[in-house]
Amino acid sequence: MTPSPTTAPSTRPIVASGTFALGDKEVHRLGFGAMQITGDGVWGEPADRDQCLAVLRRAVELGVDLIDTADSYGPEVSERLIFEALHPYPDDLVIASKGGQLRAGPGRWEPDGRPEHLREVCEGSLRRLRLEQIPLYHLHRPDPAVPLEESVGALANLRDEGKIRHVGVSNVDEQQLHRAMRVTPVVSVQNRFSVSDRSSEGVLGLCETEDLVFIPWRPLDGGTLSSPAVAEVSRATGATATQVALAWLLHRSNAILPIPGTASVDHLLENVAATDLHLSEQQVGSLLG
Repeated sequence: MTPSPTTAPSTRPIVASGTFALGDKEVHRLGFGAMQITGDGVWGEPADRDQCLAVLRRAVELGVDLIDTADSYGPEVSERLIFEALHPYPDDLVIASKGGQLRAGPGRWEPDGRPEHLREVCEGSLRRLRLEQIPLYHLHRPDPAVPLEESVGALANLRDEGKIRHVGVSNVDEQQLHRAMRVTPVVSVQNRFSVSDRSSEGVLGLCETEDLVFIPWRPLDGGTLSSPAVAEVSRATGATATQVALAWLLHRSNAILPIPGTASVDHLLENVAATDLHLSEQQVGSLLG
């Protein structure tokens, strides 16, 4: 998977990241994760609703063409705000959603991979987003109580019915990814990964081999990027730790498409500026440790 270099006009700086294929769509290599446009604990309405709407609109103005969300963010809040801010959607915008998590309260998550549940929440996402088809839909998390093949098979059925265009999986290990790919074609994997959390290195390697897009969630490790190596590269480049961490991800693998999220326009601009930060091989190596 080789990104296509582009020249970045000043009004759409994100195109400096290049593009690659996500299924049958070309997307830029920095997306937007819409989890943080909800309340504390990913629960309820955000503290500043107008600011969150402004962030979504500004992201698209800057060239973001992949926005990641889920029915469980809020729950339902993130998807409703995306519709309010961006509908009618630009032709090149890919909205990725996910299903398979129940919410009982702030910070509480419980997997539910039953086929009937996945169908119900996918159809709910279609209604809230006002889409006839969700471009990319991930299984949010394997459910230990449900065979993975049944959960992934439910998404394959929804794709065959035209309700989703492409299937992805999230929070999987290498064995689970192999099992999912035996059920149906998978175009992307969304796992936790950052400069300080590389527990999914094996999955990333498999994505590179299979030509899948690897979408790291929590790419900034919750804003706790305090390693000496990050601090040193930040001093040397004059970039923020956030920008160094995102630039490292973009340099780490051509398969990676980070989706940093924020409820602040200023932080959004900081994140997008990382696409223009070029790290030397020595700096990339120092961050690998």
